[in-house]
Amino acid sequence: MRFCLFVVLMLWAAGTAWAEAPHLLRDTLLLKDPEGPHLSEAYRYYTEPFGIAPGPEQAEAQWRAGRFRPGPWHKTLNLGLLHQRVWLRLPVRNTEARRLRFVWGIFNFADSAALYCRRPGETTYTRIGAASSWVSAADRQFPARSLSFPFELDAGEAAVLLLRIDVHTGGVYLPTYIETTEHFLAWEMGFPFERHWVWLLGFYLSSALFNLVLFAFLRDRIHLWYVAYVVAVTLFLMMEDGLDAMLLPTWLYQLLWSVGQYNFMILAGAAGIRIMLLFLRLPKRRRLYRAGTWLAGGAVGLVAGYAVLFPWAVRHSLPLVEALNFGREMLMVLVFGYGWVTLITAFLTRHRRRLAAYYALTYLFFFVGYGIFWLNHLGLSSFNPIYPNTLAWGLFAELLVLSALLTGRFRHTLRQNAQLRIRRLQQRNDEGARLIAAQDAEREQLARELHDALGPNLAALHMAWQSNAVRDALAAAPNAATIGLLTEEILGQLYGQVRQLSHALLPTAPGTNRLSTSVAALCDAFNLNGTPHVATQFDGDLDHLPSAVQSAAYRIVAELLNNAVRHAQAQHVQVQLRRRLAALEICVQDDGRGFGRGEDSPTTGIGLRGVRTRAAYLSGSVRIETPEVGTRVVVSLPC
Repeated sequence: MRFCLFVVLMLWAAGTAWAEAPHLLRDTLLLKDPEGPHLSEAYRYYTEPFGIAPGPEQAEAQWRAGRFRPGPWHKTLNLGLLHQRVWLRLPVRNTEARRLRFVWGIFNFADSAALYCRRPGETTYTRIGAASSWVSAADRQFPARSLSFPFELDAGEAAVLLLRIDVHTGGVYLPTYIETTEHFLAWEMGFPFERHWVWLLGFYLSSALFNLVLFAFLRDRIHLWYVAYVVAVTLFLMMEDGLDAMLLPTWLYQLLWSVGQYNFMILAGAAGIRIMLLFLRLPKRRRLYRAGTWLAGGAVGLVAGYAVLFPWAVRHSLPLVEALNFGREMLMVLVFGYGWVTLITAFLTRHRRRLAAYYALTYLFFFVGYGIFWLNHLGLSSFNPIYPNTLAWGLFAELLVLSALLTGRFRHTLRQNAQLRIRRLQQRNDEGARLIAAQDAEREQLARELHDALGPNLAALHMAWQSNAVRDALAAAPNAATIGLLTEEILGQLYGQVRQLSHALLPTAPGTNRLSTSVAALCDAFNLNGTPHVATQFDGDLDHLPSAVQSAAYRIVAELLNNAVRHAQAQHVQVQLRRRLAALEICVQDDGRGFGRGEDSPTTGIGLRGVRTRAAYLSGSVRIETPEVGTRVVVSLPC
């Protein structure tokens, strides 16, 4: 309801401005310093086909034939979608008591223009200046963002001016002024500030840069389309007010106008379609999505074809020029119509209703601003309630809301990515837990096999070798006695190593969460042979640690003991388990030969890689120290 009321009010205001009662026209425009009446009080205009060779005398003949008409009472000559040459005839007189220099400026793009002057006593017109908007401001006869034609009048002098304007872009919308040169230059210098262009362009640029930053974080293509949209509309607005002629180099300025001003609005519409489709998350398989994709691609194709064909058509085929301009207007209607159809369709879908409502707000701002602007372009009104124009402020409001929406989308994406990382981390932790559980099960099975099968058989063989029958047999063979003693010693060592390995692979009391008991039993198993001597030092309250920490601590101690005995060939080993605030600290120190000559190194040793892996799984740390004698390994496991 509010939207309908707003549209009605805007159309009423536009119609009021368009239907304003005409003022009494003067026969002569009285020029003065610093600024006189606007030329719409006295000028008359006439249009003729482009196919007719232009000439001021021929235009004067049309004046005498009564074919010149008074222009609308407005500072803009707005004839809408007209494909004809325009002549403006204006009698002027300098009302000051001194000689003044004036400038007649056209503040919109014109393919070419020329100013002619006929002073009292002259029978023919003299051309006093010609210019083209295809030339940037710095290279024009009078350097300015507008096409400007300077002329001079003595005190009280009168003259008749004829201005010829050729515009092939399909819309005769010509803001035009006559001012003294001093007033004109002062206005040009302050124009970017008085019309708010300085900070508006700054806002557009910062908005585009902000979305480039968002794209760098998320790699979401919607932000690139946003940048393309902002760039296209900003270029359109700069070309509308002539800022491109002041700010851009000649080659870039001419390239932009080769593409065409209104074509940048079509490119902005194509980028807007892509933004809308991505924001509303429409499925790619739906016809509406495919239609939008084809429409956006067709818009880009038409702009490319327009840029190639239009320069040739202006010189050789004027009907083709009209066809290209008509196709451009129809495509613009299709682009905006598609936007509303898509929003309404999405709003009727329950799970996209909120997104459609959010995006409709941004689309409304731009649609109203551009709607008023387009009515002016069509010649239906000359309504401009705010400077620099309604489109610039509509874009400002749209980008403000759309930036907030995309920021919310950015935060939502960050939350989704964080949740995805958490799920992946949980999956990795679960996989790690299953892997460690499988390893522990294999170790337990191997330990039981060693303890229950190989151990008893070795013990039985050792006892049989110590029997009286074997001793008597060895005693009867003196040459075999030495071999027998050596075999008995090997069997004893092998039995002890099997016991050590089975205890290292399996805690003494599996499943009871008694870390101190398991480690103590492990160390006692290593002490059976007397060498090395393993000493232990435990803090209290170790048996209440989480089971995962106890299991990892036991495996780490067993691995480090095995390294000390097998590789370092240590004689004394110290094992310490200490509580440190929220962590368990494991310290295993030996007096062996260290890593200088050992087989296991901090970077390549299989045993130490296993220690690091178990510590990393629990977010712990491993520190290897090399004192003067032996090695000290300190492992910290968070509890």
